[in-house]
Amino acid sequence: MSELGEILLYAGFSGITVIIGGFLAHYFTKKSKQSKHRTIFNHSITAFGGGIILSALAMVLVPKGMEELSLAPVIIWFVLGSLTFFLIDRFLEKKGGQIAQLLAMLMDFIPESIALGAIFATDTKTGILLAIFIGLQNLPEAFNSYQDLRKSNFSNQKTLWLMFALSFSGIVGSLIGYFFLQDQPEVTSSLMLFASGGILYLIFEDIAPQAKLEQSWLPALGANLGFLIGIVGEKLIG
Repeated sequence: MSELGEILLYAGFSGITVIIGGFLAHYFTKKSKQSKHRTIFNHSITAFGGGIILSALAMVLVPKGMEELSLAPVIIWFVLGSLTFFLIDRFLEKKGGQIAQLLAMLMDFIPESIALGAIFATDTKTGILLAIFIGLQNLPEAFNSYQDLRKSNFSNQKTLWLMFALSFSGIVGSLIGYFFLQDQPEVTSSLMLFASGGILYLIFEDIAPQAKLEQSWLPALGANLGFLIGIVGEKLIG
């Protein structure tokens, strides 16, 4: 398979989990009524996604991002990412609306996908690992986004079609990174650190608080399981 073909394959995997998460949420909400077990499951899958995102941050984005940059740019891009995601998050919170949750998911999906395409040409193993991380984190995020859209009076059909369309955004981002950034490692590193700062903000501002559930230990274990998958992936591919 050609290099471009591999990028399309792995970028496709990283994005297709958006629609898979939507279908799973559709089936889950249709088959189960609101109950304590359903609440625990929702919190656990949120925590699992947080663990996956944290593993991507700790094992790929930050280490790879620091390789090509000196200390000052590392600090600048990480802080800039943190502040940018903070401002976007505040804007989405004030605006609310029917697509706020999907926009929040895409805030980390798009820059990660661009970085995926950019690094694939020079470091295939890291590209594969990043694609796996992105795909796994999109699954629980899409699962929760579907339920939020349904609460905003989106129909089942409209919600699933929207998530299907967004599942291709990973391929678009990866192609942008591949064609325009593969020979610019400093730009790619800056993008990784920018995304890292934003993702870390989202973990502690949005994901961790939503995952916590009184009198239940499953969500915390879900976060550990998500991070453990990252460790296994790093050992197998890294």
